[in-house]
Parts: sequence; C-alpha cells; structure tokens
Amino acid sequence: MTRVIAICNQKGGVGKTTAAINLSTYLAALGKKVLLIDFDPQANATSGFGINPKELNDTIYQGIFGYASLENLIKKTIISNHHLIPANQHLAGALVELVPMEEREFYLKKFIDRLRPEYDYIFIDLPPSLSLLTVNGLVASDEILMPIQCEYYGLEGLSQLLETIDLINVNLNRDIKIAGALLTMYNKRERLSREVAVEVRRHFPHYVFEAEIPRCVSLAEAPSFGKPIILYNPNSSGALAYERLAREIIERE
Repeated sequence: MTRVIAICNQKGGVGKTTAAINLSTYLAALGKKVLLIDFDPQANATSGFGINPKELNDTIYQGIFGYASLENLIKKTIISNHHLIPANQHLAGALVELVPMEEREFYLKKFIDRLRPEYDYIFIDLPPSLSLLTVNGLVASDEILMPIQCEYYGLEGLSQLLETIDLINVNLNRDIKIAGALLTMYNKRERLSREVAVEVRRHFPHYVFEAEIPRCVSLAEAPSFGKPIILYNPNSSGALAYERLAREIIERE
C-alpha cells in the first residue's frame, strides 16, 4: 500500500528539504519505488537534483491545475526507482489562485490520488509556513514526518503544527497520522544537542525516530553539486544516518 508522507515543519532551516531528498533516495536504493513532490515555491528539492527551476515549463503548479500531463511532469532522477515532480517560483501564485476555488484544500490530494498505484512511497516537501500550500500538502498526506533541529528554537511551533493537523482531521474529514519526529543537526559532543534530544524524546507525544541526523558538512555541500548524499559522499556520517532512517521506516511498515 502506498504511503504518502509530508515532510513538514513551519520553522525554516531545520533540514526539511535535506530529509526529503536523502530519505527518498535511500528508500529507492533499498528497492522501493519512490516519488518526491517539491511543493515549495523556493524549489530547493528541485535544485538539489541539479535541475534549474527557472528553466522548467511543467512543474507541480501546472500539475495541480491540470495544465500538464503526468508524462511531462514526472522526472527520472539519477537514482533508480526514484522520480521527482519539480517546482519553481510559479507555485507561489497558487496561494492566490486557490483562494476562491471550491475544495481549495484538496487540489494536491486529487492530483496525488492519480499516482498512488505507481509508487510505494510518495514524499511531499512542504514550505516552511502554515499557508494554503501547506494545508494542501497535509490534506494530501497519510502521514507527517517532522524534522526537529537540535536547538531550543527548533521546538517552537510544533504544538501549533500538531493543532493544525488535528483541525484538518476534524474539519476536513481526514485521518492524518504522525509518522514521527526526526532529530536533525545533532551533535553528540554538544550539551545543547543532547539536552534537546532528551526533551523531544521525553515530551513529544508521538514516535521519535531512533536515527538521528548529525551536523555534516557533506549534507550541506551535496545540493550545490546537484546530488543526494548517497552519490555525493555515501560514507559520510550524514549518509549513514539517512540509510539508518530509511531502514527504520521500512521496518515500521
């Protein structure tokens, strides 16, 4: 059964897109058929695969409004079993265009439902805000994965996001689950990182993944080369952490 997982945190800079790119590619490397949808107008997941968003004619923006065929939207990446639907700055226009539409929160869900039979996993990389785009991504999802930066500011806003998910479930008749919280930018040598990790594991009301994503130079460098970490530096600590995370997710199916 296809799992549609949104990667979401309203706070920016927590490693959300890094998680989307590298978790999805490791699952593909482990034999799963995976689609990553870039649903952020900043299009960082798109450029992270070496694609220039400004050169694209067909993106998820055209997809949700029915302006492009699936064949033109879905891009094969350099990882076997892994596909990408890219984004660019035009997606920001959807924030305005969706407002007067009926069932405006369901546009992405209707689009994704057509793709479910083709994939084991569909990931949605959401923008760092609680906008109508984010609501579309949450409504389209079965589960939410929340990256949490190992700093105290990283804990801010989580309760609001959980409340938003509860409101969507009640008011829009959804049953979205929390796949878990993912600790990112973890440094076991820093007291602050260790304290935040303990606090999250103690107080977060849902599952916290055992895999912890470390601060890693290679993870930061890889997008500038248009490669996921599995190709850029597969022996780095960041790569090994994402492989552990992918295996943990498969084990929890």
